[in-house]
Amino acid sequence: MFGYSEEQIAQFGMTFGIGGFILFMLFVIWKLARESKAGRFGTFVLFFVLAFGMLGFIAKTILQAVLAP
Repeated sequence: MFGYSEEQIAQFGMTFGIGGFILFMLFVIWKLARESKAGRFGTFVLFFVLAFGMLGFIAKTILQAVLAP
């Protein structure tokens, strides 16, 4: 498709698609904290707990890049 292989399209989707999805999820967490009037500590807890899975995904990506031969 447009001169790109399936692997290149999948890599693009994994890089930018999931990156965009992570940014959208952070926006949703921020909006949730703002609308619930969570306060400073509540907002920190929301971001820490809900974004913990995203942190694991980002760490996995970084480790794969560093440890790849």
